[in-house]
Amino acid sequence: MQFPQPFPSMQHTLVRSLFLLITGLCATGISYAQKVQEPTRVPPEWNQPQKSFRIAGNLYYVGTYDLASYLITTSDGNILVNTGLAASEKSIRENIEALGFHFKDIKILLNMQAHYDHMGAMAAIQRKTGAQFMVDAGDASVAETGGKTDYLSGGLVTPVSTFKPVKVNRILHDKDTIRLGDMKLVMLHHPGHTVGSCSFIFEVKDDQRTYRVLLANMPTIIINRKFSEITTYPGMAKDYGYTLNTMPGINFDLWLAAHASQFDLHKKHKDGDPYNPAAFAGREDYDKELADLKAAYQQKLSEE
Repeated sequence: MQFPQPFPSMQHTLVRSLFLLITGLCATGISYAQKVQEPTRVPPEWNQPQKSFRIAGNLYYVGTYDLASYLITTSDGNILVNTGLAASEKSIRENIEALGFHFKDIKILLNMQAHYDHMGAMAAIQRKTGAQFMVDAGDASVAETGGKTDYLSGGLVTPVSTFKPVKVNRILHDKDTIRLGDMKLVMLHHPGHTVGSCSFIFEVKDDQRTYRVLLANMPTIIINRKFSEITTYPGMAKDYGYTLNTMPGINFDLWLAAHASQFDLHKKHKDGDPYNPAAFAGREDYDKELADLKAAYQQKLSEE
């Protein structure tokens, strides 16, 4: 028996739909098939578990001992900033659930710099939660290629450290606003460490007061060559200069960073400590760290 043939227009639609489906599946397959190339030796504290805790109001620490991840809860789902290494997914999930929140309530994923130690679990968490990933324009390509278009791939690091490619749902620019429920975050473009490094500033509140919080991407220099030799990132020196001149002028009540060691988390908070937002109110250590980073930048400039 011969089945009736579809009308030409219907046939065209079917062929086009099949083409799009196959193309999408192939692209997805390539994305998930990309081999992740994380270093075999990383600082042990990057994988060391850390108990989650409430920082201030609706802001929580859910990362590892040194790779900071932050959960911001809202009236319409939650925001997760940074995801550590690929292996960090399990500890982030457990830390979120230990606080009494649901992992699948993550609606927005943000990142402060597109390197494997902050992007490692991003694709897996996006896939399992359906969250929207938003990233600074400068790091969008790096996120989408799993690190293959990072300036470090230009022979500066061998082998290049990579992560699972992440679907970008929204590209952010300096001072763009991210809204979810009753929360509003503002992204601050702070390039240098990566082309799209960024910080976030927002307010959280508890029963006592409102806190203006800065998640600061500290502009550490990770190259051992002259700025002028980094042909894959020709604007690096200028970007570092911009960031180091801009960050001291930010006003905040509390500050944190992408690495716990950068804001002395473990001197300010021990497991079992009571709720104490004031522990993260140190302006002096923020200014000192920036001053040290600026001195390193000026030293690097003097080598040109």
